[in-house]
Amino acid sequence: MYEPKSFDELKVNDRVSLSKTITEADGALYIAATGDFGPVHVDEVYAGATRFGRRLAPGIMVAGLCTSVLTSELVGTIGVSVEDRFWFTGPVFYGDTLTFEVWIAEQHDETRTIIWEASARNENGLEVLKARASLKFPRRKPS
Repeated sequence: MYEPKSFDELKVNDRVSLSKTITEADGALYIAATGDFGPVHVDEVYAGATRFGRRLAPGIMVAGLCTSVLTSELVGTIGVSVEDRFWFTGPVFYGDTLTFEVWIAEQHDETRTIIWEASARNENGLEVLKARASLKFPRRKPS
């Protein structure tokens, strides 16, 4: 199990990357859990008539995967999300392998807040997601 880090254990430019292939099962589970039955995600005929030509993986699901890289690989789960901003810069299709890179961009001692940024690229190097968000940490690491 990953050991969460305290605010003081984190440093600007700490970074991690992780790759994941986006599967049909990922999409089905997300769609079933959220009720996001947008036709571009579930209807092959509809999606085929769009500029993308086929079904897209839900963007918010991809954003969630990005935040999970942060919490599972870099900071742990003791920080509380304050603000999240995501830019969907390219399409994500089922079968794409995305590489998420997440790093700490700023650290503010007075508020015990970190600003993290991220980028996700597909197997062709196309950036499909950018993120910038903040986490606030407790004064003490839970025991």
